[in-house]
Amino acid sequence: MQSSKNDFWVGLFVLIGAAAVLFLALQSANLLSLNFEPTYRVTARFDNIGGLKPKSAVRSAGVVVGRVESIGFDDKTFQASVTLTLESRYAFPKDSSLKILTSGLLGEQYIGIEPGGDPDNFQPGAVITQTQSAVVLENLIGQFLFNKAAEGGDKAPAQ
Repeated sequence: MQSSKNDFWVGLFVLIGAAAVLFLALQSANLLSLNFEPTYRVTARFDNIGGLKPKSAVRSAGVVVGRVESIGFDDKTFQASVTLTLESRYAFPKDSSLKILTSGLLGEQYIGIEPGGDPDNFQPGAVITQTQSAVVLENLIGQFLFNKAAEGGDKAPAQ
């Protein structure tokens, strides 16, 4: 009788431990976000979203104020259409701008909101066009090399 009672408690402890490890793994990979705050949706248009993914953070002043819900492509404007879910307790002026930023040098990408000064705020369903695309590292390196090559070609050989 004592053995089966111990087996039950050990089994329960192992089950709770496995559930905790699964929860932490999903939370750290941004695959699970438990948020019970009321939200509203807005859509932003970007020329280039780089490596932005659904469930990426939306931050303002370093504070997570929402998440990227979905990413699509508008074949009429040839822009990426990013649907954001923002917490209702955070209201941003209509003239706020959005940027795609990177955590650290090669970290994950997120959207940063820079508040404007308009007295009116975003309404649910608003389309935001004041955006700045992601900085693509390959493009920067290519531009740097092109400038260095052009700079070297302009100089006359020293005699």
